[in-house]
Amino acid sequence: MKPTVGVIGAGRMGAPIIGHLVRKGFATHACDLNPARQEVVTGHGAQWAESAAVMAPACEVILVCVGFDAEVRALLAPDGELASLREGSIVAILSTIHPDTVKELAAQAELRSVHVVDSTVCRGGEAADNGTLLSFVGGSAEVVERLTPVLKAYSADVVHTGGIGTAQVAKAVNNLILWACLVADHEGLALAQHYGADIGALRKALMISSCANGPLEKWGTQTMAWAEDDMVIVGEMAAKAGIALPQAGLNREVCRALKPKRYQLEKYGR
Repeated sequence: MKPTVGVIGAGRMGAPIIGHLVRKGFATHACDLNPARQEVVTGHGAQWAESAAVMAPACEVILVCVGFDAEVRALLAPDGELASLREGSIVAILSTIHPDTVKELAAQAELRSVHVVDSTVCRGGEAADNGTLLSFVGGSAEVVERLTPVLKAYSADVVHTGGIGTAQVAKAVNNLILWACLVADHEGLALAQHYGADIGALRKALMISSCANGPLEKWGTQTMAWAEDDMVIVGEMAAKAGIALPQAGLNREVCRALKPKRYQLEKYGR
């Protein structure tokens, strides 16, 4: 029997995930701080909840799709909105937060016999719409096995990355490399345009060369919405580990300047 699933956050990623869950036959509840999202939720065929606290007792799996550490912490606090979860429930954190936060929250939830895991997603909004996300998941093999059918409702690929917190690490590494590629793509194509190369033809050629990469394939579509937040987390992780990541630090500064004029090659470096 399929578990009842609750989704906290019906935004850009949460909304299509809700739709896929319903289409795959999961009884789905959802809530969002913005009451205007009710129409989106019910339009997907899910049941709207006024709050996570109202929704939690009815659900065996909760997917958390909110933005930041503080929001996730508030939900899972001893007196938070998820305090009413049943024993044995699974809380999967899709939000990109610090891996240590997940470990801390998982340890606290274990005292209530609630399983907290991290299950970050990659490939962006288009993949969310198409149900082809890549889901990383960190947790015990038993809990991950129980959760995997839910993740497969909206993911083409599900990878168990190890223990609790490792899905956040995997997402951080993905983002570190993603932003490095996006910066390199801008620099290379800006140089090529200056020297009169056909950028469209060159980009297609590069995609069948040894430098092919995801941002180059989806050139022109990246909003860089979370670039700064992603790189902050990477920086904090590196500092704690005592590892110098000079390129990541440089890319953080470049991305900050690049975001408002991304894909405008004539302005790059000027």
